[in-house]
Amino acid sequence: MGTLKRVVFGVLITLLMAATEESMAQSATTGVKNVVLVHGTWADGSSWSKVIPLLEAKGLHVVAVQNPLTSLGEDVAATKRAIELQEGPVLLVGHSWGGVVITEAGNHDQVAGLVYVAAAAPDEGQSFLELVQTAPATPGNDEIRPDKYGFVSMSPKGIFEDFAQDLPESERKLILATQGPQAFAALKEKISKAAWKTKPSWYIVAANDRMINPDLERTLAKKLKATTVEVSTSHVAMLAQPEKIASVIIEAASKVKTK
Repeated sequence: MGTLKRVVFGVLITLLMAATEESMAQSATTGVKNVVLVHGTWADGSSWSKVIPLLEAKGLHVVAVQNPLTSLGEDVAATKRAIELQEGPVLLVGHSWGGVVITEAGNHDQVAGLVYVAAAAPDEGQSFLELVQTAPATPGNDEIRPDKYGFVSMSPKGIFEDFAQDLPESERKLILATQGPQAFAALKEKISKAAWKTKPSWYIVAANDRMINPDLERTLAKKLKATTVEVSTSHVAMLAQPEKIASVIIEAASKVKTK
């Protein structure tokens, strides 16, 4: 090969490599289109009813999981089924107990990032109960009522004053009527592998939370090295300030890196 041909060939190879690297860099920062929402205790997928249309308006494909709330394993299985129904990478969002679920289910290969909304984020070998007991108890704990079947529910007082105190009365009545009892044993199940250790995380702190201590939420956000936003809401931040919650999810979906 002549000198000129070698120079031209070398330039072409350099340009090709640069273009390939640029393409790979772009593909790694284009974000995701699929959002899977995971509800918490005493709730169901409709707890995201105000957020879903806001996400869909931005072109995101949204699915809300219906957790059985019977065990951590079964809730994780339900979430993984929802993840695997999506085409491509997923942003996984969890509220309250849903944070425990996404901490385990988030290890799925399709999950590109995690968003915690006033949520628990246990470490490996730690349960929900062990985590919340690292901080002073909140008023809502006094309104948890066990039944003879091993499930726990919230009293009317707890729903109205501690769980959703900043919602209109009609919405609080609806939450009370539709709350999903939680198997108490699930709250003692431990995380085997914490996805937040390897997946980028966002955390929304509910400053007026009377269910999970807001200071614990702030501590968790720092531990996760999460992009953190604080809102002045009750525990059900996604119902109290859906626009703000949606904006964090939309930002996370746009910024999360994919493989």
